[in-house]
Parts: sequence; structure tokens; C-alpha cells
Amino acid sequence: MKIAICPGSFDPITLGHLDIIERAADIFDEVIVVVASNSTKKTLFSDDERVRLIRRCVKAANVTVDTHDGLLVDYAKEKGAAAIVKGLRAMSDFEYEFQQALTNQSLYPEAETVFLCARGKNMFLSSSMVKEVCKLGGDISSFVPPEIAQDIYKRCKGDS
Repeated sequence: MKIAICPGSFDPITLGHLDIIERAADIFDEVIVVVASNSTKKTLFSDDERVRLIRRCVKAANVTVDTHDGLLVDYAKEKGAAAIVKGLRAMSDFEYEFQQALTNQSLYPEAETVFLCARGKNMFLSSSMVKEVCKLGGDISSFVPPEIAQDIYKRCKGDS
């Protein structure tokens, strides 16, 4: 069984993230979406909230959602992952992700990093952009899964 890890902050999950996850689910036997903690980022949602939001959006039976706050390769080793799946939007993404892939490869050579290119309609999407548009009162309905749009609007307004 080929297991893939699909890591990210997912704060919040966007349609671009969801597309990468669904495409990975078509390629691998099992996909584990890992909400990675990043102490340098101020998040809109807690790790547990992001897990719940992602679970509401993902429909593929072979996708599970988990959290991890250490080295991704340690998690990948623990799960026996054969791949780490990352989405790419632009060359600027590639430079950073390529460096991460080489680091992960040196720490855990058993897992390949697989890059999936964003579809054209999602090339500009990022969680940061979604949060900014939402906080300024803009319409994010075409950027995020409909199952969670109201949760994001509420949080951006300061409601819990």
C-alpha cells in the first residue's frame, strides 16, 4: 500500500488545497493530510479546528486528517509514507519547496517528494489571500469549499 503525506498549514483550506488532496487521493492508496503546526505563523484557526474543517470538505474515502508539530519526515517514517505531496503555484513556490524536498530526502530517503502543479484557476489562491479578502469584507465563496465558507466569514468578523 502506497501512503502519501499531504502537509500544510491549511489556515484555512482553499479550493487549491482541496484539488491537490483529491488528485493525490487518485494516485495513492492512502493520503494523510497533515495539519502542520508552525510557531512562526499567527493562525486564524487552531490545529483542531483546521482538522475539523478539512474533514468536512474532503470526500475521498482514502483520505484521513491528522496534526503534527515536529519534523515532517519523522511523521512520514512513523506512518511508512512513500511520498510527500506538495502543490506548486509558481516558480517562487518551487524554490522553497525544492529546498524542503532536498532536506526531507536527506533525512528520510525512503519518501519521494511529489509535486502537483496547481490548476490554472487556482494558481493565485493562498490561505493568506483568502484571510485578507475576508477580513476586508470581500467575497471568498469562489476560493474556499462551500462547506466551510461561513466558518471563515464568522472567524474573520471576530465571531468564534
